[in-house]
Amino acid sequence: MTTGIDTSVRIRRGASTATDTATAVHELFAALDQPDLRLVLFHCAPEHDLEVLARELRRLWPGRTVVGCTTAGEITPVGYLRGALTGTSLAGPEFHVIAERFDGVSQLRAAEISDRTRDAVGRLEQATQRPAREDTFGLLLIDGLCMREELVVSAVYRGLGNLPVFGGSAGDGTRFAQTFVYADGEFRRGAAVLLLVRTERPFTVFRTQHFVPSSEKLVVTEADPANRIVTGINGAPAGREYARVLGVEVEELTPLVFATHPVVVRVGGQYYVRSIQKVNPDGSLTFFCAIDDGIVLTAARGVDIVEDLEQTFARVRSQVGEPELVIGCDCILRHLELDREGLKGRVGEILAQNHVIGFSTYGEQFEAMHVNQTFTGVAIGAARG
Repeated sequence: MTTGIDTSVRIRRGASTATDTATAVHELFAALDQPDLRLVLFHCAPEHDLEVLARELRRLWPGRTVVGCTTAGEITPVGYLRGALTGTSLAGPEFHVIAERFDGVSQLRAAEISDRTRDAVGRLEQATQRPAREDTFGLLLIDGLCMREELVVSAVYRGLGNLPVFGGSAGDGTRFAQTFVYADGEFRRGAAVLLLVRTERPFTVFRTQHFVPSSEKLVVTEADPANRIVTGINGAPAGREYARVLGVEVEELTPLVFATHPVVVRVGGQYYVRSIQKVNPDGSLTFFCAIDDGIVLTAARGVDIVEDLEQTFARVRSQVGEPELVIGCDCILRHLELDREGLKGRVGEILAQNHVIGFSTYGEQFEAMHVNQTFTGVAIGAARG
């Protein structure tokens, strides 16, 4: 069945909980199709048949800009779901969209990514007028297992000049086996897609995290940056030292422990979360983000995630009014924490009240940074006048 269809024009939101992929995409089409379509953005559970989904999307929206990715959970008009297909569509002359696809991101050089991003900005300028920070934002979706998010988002950020950008890394539930980005009619691995959206509507790109730094420092003394593995912290085996700081045994380190006890790094006066994916058999730690020798990490403690999110949306409303759409990228580790604390329903209500469409990610992008355990997105308000 379809859920939460918004029948207003220009911005539509919808979702399907049908387990049959063909049925799900047809229900999503019924929710999102509208005249003068400029963009369809979707997020799908990895359990869906991606070949069927791609075929039906090509057939239903031929020649349209349709972009999406697989997820670690979906944010729908009724809140959090798993196993769903959800999305939004933008239409009308108040939206202009340019898409730039990057294949083989593990081989691409940063300079090429920046150059192609500048070219995309130039195409948008030719189609409308010179983009500015007040009227244009970027959305970056990327293969969540490519381990190149840092290079890609920093290169994109340089190419955008002064334009804001956010995004998320595609997911695969909790399997971490294969993740896909959809662009130009196909699901693709090792790929990224950048959307440039110019709009006359008020919008704000934002992020929030519900962690504050403690006084406990963890210095990375041995690492394998290419594989995001830390073998030494404070001169001791990484897993053992991290467990000591938490006051637990190495055997007690689980995904839920990592979700509630991340570390943060300070960049430009701001703290960004660096989350741990797993402890390896040799006692090393695999991170979700880039890591290197000499980085000083700080153990973090959580604050009230519900209160933090409510305050975030209060700030959003003060900037753009009642949002007609929020495109949100929400870390899988936040999802796991909400499950454990029994808060997923409450937070899902907050997201639904603020018209969020999005997905649980394997990492988030904000400006030039790839981060974890963060909620980032863009809130778009009502048309001016």
